[in-house]
Amino acid sequence: MPDPLKPDQGELDRLIDIVAQLRGEHGCPWDKEQTLETLKPHLIEESYELLDAIDSGDPDRHKDELGDVLLQVVLQAQIRSEEGEFLLEDVARGLSEKLIRRHPHVFGDVEVSDSAEVLRNWEAIKAEERNDPDRSMLEGLPSGLPALHRAQRVQARASRVGFDWSNAADVLSKVEEEIREIREALAAEESIRTSEEIGDLLFSIVNFSRFNGIHAEEALRQAVDRFVNRFSEVERRMTADGRSLEASSLEEMDRYWNVVKADEA
Repeated sequence: MPDPLKPDQGELDRLIDIVAQLRGEHGCPWDKEQTLETLKPHLIEESYELLDAIDSGDPDRHKDELGDVLLQVVLQAQIRSEEGEFLLEDVARGLSEKLIRRHPHVFGDVEVSDSAEVLRNWEAIKAEERNDPDRSMLEGLPSGLPALHRAQRVQARASRVGFDWSNAADVLSKVEEEIREIREALAAEESIRTSEEIGDLLFSIVNFSRFNGIHAEEALRQAVDRFVNRFSEVERRMTADGRSLEASSLEEMDRYWNVVKADEA
């Protein structure tokens, strides 16, 4: 096997060889113990760390986290190659062929007018690839996706075939309708119905976000971050004033909260 420190290899080939050595007979005990199952949480964690790196705006951190995600891909491909299933090259080949097949407006003679038509063609090509007329176009979205993100993906797919609201104002009216239905469920003291109506409200809010070009998952994440930052500043200021949250009333904490929020403006 080539020396992993040799500079005369392409960097991707060098990475593949390094991972193969790590899992080889004289490799790293930890790497050799990994399976597709044990790598699942690492892939999820590395993906979220990549998102944080993108948000940081730091190119070096972004590059480093992309490498960590790439390692997960190479490790999984190495395990499959040890099982005699496929190589990383097969993964790359399959991806290249799929990209060419699903972009006939770039690699063929199909003409499109905008990105919406590109997405409609994409779904039509995917349906042909599945060759299963009984399969829903909404299948294939992982159930483990964050719920807001999954809702937005489901709505977007349905929209590509015209199953959608006509304008954002109608969606906002739906949001208001769902709020009224929550009030009715609460008044009737129907807990199951209340839970269902809250779900419908969240789904409608995601729809409204999508209509306004906003990713609901990201909007909520930013809102949570703002809350954490403001609450932490409230804690800091109250501590500096010799006060504790536990011994303070809601009105006192609200006063600090409003000052912190005003200082951000």
